[in-house]
Amino acid sequence: MRLAGPREWVGLALLSLPTILLGLDLTLLHLALPALAIDLRPTSVQALWIVDAYGFMIAGFLITMGTLGDRIGRRKLLMIGAVAFGIASVLAAYSTSAAMLIAARAALGVAGATLMPSTLALISNMFVNHHQRALAIGVWATMFALGMAAGPVVGGVLLDHYWWGASFLVAVPVVGLLLVSAPFLLPEYRAPQDGRLDILSVILSLLALLPIIYGIKQISKDGLSTGTTLAIAGGLAFVILFVRRQRRLESPLIDLNLFTSRAFSVALVVLLVGLIGVGGTMLLVTQYLQLVSGLSPLMAGLWMGPPALAMLAAGITAPLAARRIRPGYVIAGALGLSVIGYLMLARLENEPSGVALVTAAFSFVYLGLGTIAALGTDLVVGAAPAEKAGSASAMSETLQELGLAVGIATLGSLTTAVYRNRMFDQIPDTLAHDVHKAVGDSLAGASSVAQELPPGLLEEAQAAFTAGFNVAAATSAVSISILSILAAVTLRHVGTDSDEAVESKQGQNQQPNDAS
Repeated sequence: MRLAGPREWVGLALLSLPTILLGLDLTLLHLALPALAIDLRPTSVQALWIVDAYGFMIAGFLITMGTLGDRIGRRKLLMIGAVAFGIASVLAAYSTSAAMLIAARAALGVAGATLMPSTLALISNMFVNHHQRALAIGVWATMFALGMAAGPVVGGVLLDHYWWGASFLVAVPVVGLLLVSAPFLLPEYRAPQDGRLDILSVILSLLALLPIIYGIKQISKDGLSTGTTLAIAGGLAFVILFVRRQRRLESPLIDLNLFTSRAFSVALVVLLVGLIGVGGTMLLVTQYLQLVSGLSPLMAGLWMGPPALAMLAAGITAPLAARRIRPGYVIAGALGLSVIGYLMLARLENEPSGVALVTAAFSFVYLGLGTIAALGTDLVVGAAPAEKAGSASAMSETLQELGLAVGIATLGSLTTAVYRNRMFDQIPDTLAHDVHKAVGDSLAGASSVAQELPPGLLEEAQAAFTAGFNVAAATSAVSISILSILAAVTLRHVGTDSDEAVESKQGQNQQPNDAS
């Protein structure tokens, strides 16, 4: 079976650039918000949508774009998406109103949804050898997290020297390099099928995903309400309609037969549940570093560097370890390391050493994340036929996006519930109504009115938040422990086939149309 050569590895480096860029765009804006708020004067609702529109549209369009790439050509879709991403980035950088910036961020999300599955599916074309593909996906999987971790740092540096729009212009040189190099370094692949993209399936997928993601995000901000319940229930109803239509189509948007593979289904569960724990914990860690330890966003971003490096190490070494140890056992062991990290966070206290402890603990959590991102994604892509790699990649990424949103909503809500219960009897009745409400709502609210609080009350709020963080971390430790056992038991037979047999099957399916 053909081994990848220098051209493929350089191509992987090229594919890593848009992946890092997508991660950067998720977190770059956090530091720029105060500066752009002065220029654009968004309302509170508009400020939320400026941040959320990007990830919201990515999650909604991943499945459609993954299948579209299989139909029209993965390299072609990657280049079309890159052009759209560059144009939308320039529009965002020079936005003259909050509404214009929200629209540009939404366009960035749609363009980003073309990049993510295209890059991963092209890797499956370029690396036919199973071991090389696993390592390449491991490198790819860590780039997105590295981009997210680097976002606050890059944003801080840019804001020190330029205006807030410069954070969006980072994409322009990356897009330019991709457009120039892609025809020479990346193969083209189009699935050998004549079926047309079913527009009704696309509409149903959006009507299913967007309300669910919206409802989950609203729960994380405002708690459960009638509107969020109806949004999620409506989305679930469209999920049922979507699944029924896929079963009737000859060329469905998602091939439901993929779920008959145990490796595919279990890997998706591992990615979903693993990202739930990470998503919620990431939010709480950043809040702890800034609101409890008092670090600036830039310093908090720097302290997130060691966990990002831990994820990078896990993403690269896990595929190498899986050559000698069954992937299920490698995943289970790495999740066990994550449990150690969650247990450390469950014992976290409001004290000066907390910064070092939370960084060390989150590094353990990220060791597990790097492993499941690499091996879990490889299991999903490897279980799919070559012509379905884009669709399978999109399914993997959609579940991860959903896991992050659910994690923020559930663990964030759990922490808030503990906080409010602890603070219920601690807030003096003599406080002004708006101050009383802010302190009772969240630690962020208490911090915003810190100058108006009596001595010791802010420290009480910090202790209440830390107690909620402890409960959320303990909950994650239990769920990830169960997930570790599930991975060890259900994936214990994965890898029993000889590599030659697996690669032979892939080689029969792998027929890229190399137009370069």
